[in-house]
Amino acid sequence: MRQLVKPHRLKPGDTIATISPCNGWAGDEGIKWKYELGASRLRDLGLNVIAAPNSMRGSEYLAKNPQARAEDIMWAFENKDVHAIIANVGGCDSIKLIPYIDPKSISDNPKIFIGYSDVMNIHLLCYKCGLSTFYGDNLLTQIADQAGWHEYSKKWFIKAFFDSSILGNIEPADEWTFEPSDNFYPEKIRNYYPSIGYEIIQGQGRIAGRLIGGHTGIMELEDTAIEPMLEDYEDAILFVEDIPEFFDEEFIETFFEKLGKKGILNRLNGIIIGKANEKRSFTGQAQIIRQIVSEKYSCKIPIMYGLNFGHSSPMFILPYGAQAEIDCDKNTFSILESGVVE
Repeated sequence: MRQLVKPHRLKPGDTIATISPCNGWAGDEGIKWKYELGASRLRDLGLNVIAAPNSMRGSEYLAKNPQARAEDIMWAFENKDVHAIIANVGGCDSIKLIPYIDPKSISDNPKIFIGYSDVMNIHLLCYKCGLSTFYGDNLLTQIADQAGWHEYSKKWFIKAFFDSSILGNIEPADEWTFEPSDNFYPEKIRNYYPSIGYEIIQGQGRIAGRLIGGHTGIMELEDTAIEPMLEDYEDAILFVEDIPEFFDEEFIETFFEKLGKKGILNRLNGIIIGKANEKRSFTGQAQIIRQIVSEKYSCKIPIMYGLNFGHSSPMFILPYGAQAEIDCDKNTFSILESGVVE
């Protein structure tokens, strides 16, 4: 697995650029209030917030103009006054941007880049460019939550980006929600539920590996410029999550079968799975995973479920390429290095 460049940490007074690589909702009239709410919370951390030139032109325009979205990414990386970049929201078509992005814009200007869901495609492009980026908060769906930026999410955002020390043990959140974030009604508050923490699906002992992953669509990138190669999975810890309908037993079976058939399972050191974003047991899915991974492909790697990242809330931050550890005996997950440098 390739070594990635870490970006410099944030300091009060630094500038963070907001971009819309996937969906242009942030600029829609009925949703701008939520963008402003998220921007104000970043300003509360001492950051200067600026919107990329095309990012607030609305969902209709940006859906028809992937090149404009790509131009914003290059503008944000090339702009010397910008220290970090955050995606406003996910979506489903950021793959359309890849042909329009000059990789040198990224590789020549390493800086913090944050987002999750469909933003994964941009992360994987950055990975190809040699930059470690961060599978973490989107502005609208986490930071601008109507109930407030969850303290667990906010703590890990500050730790990951303002602190160049080791991230360390990532404890599970005490509570979580599987309910989707609402972009239209300021008064709509999500309900949070007690969390049971992490579950070991299989494995024993302690293993380490470098982080790679995203949502389950990472298996749908065959023959694209951003498809991870087999060697990228060598001795890695794969992190994976998705929206509720993609975590039923049938889909889990399909996903893990692809990992096996592609020869990925036996290259990995371990797998962590984000909370399935649904208020029901993961027992059925866990049984299928064991049947495929352990029985069919004779792969005994540790697999841990129920971590706080991705489409549930709250979330911690996953730096691509960082060394991490699964300890099955202690039921812990740790990131063994910093996400940023001084």
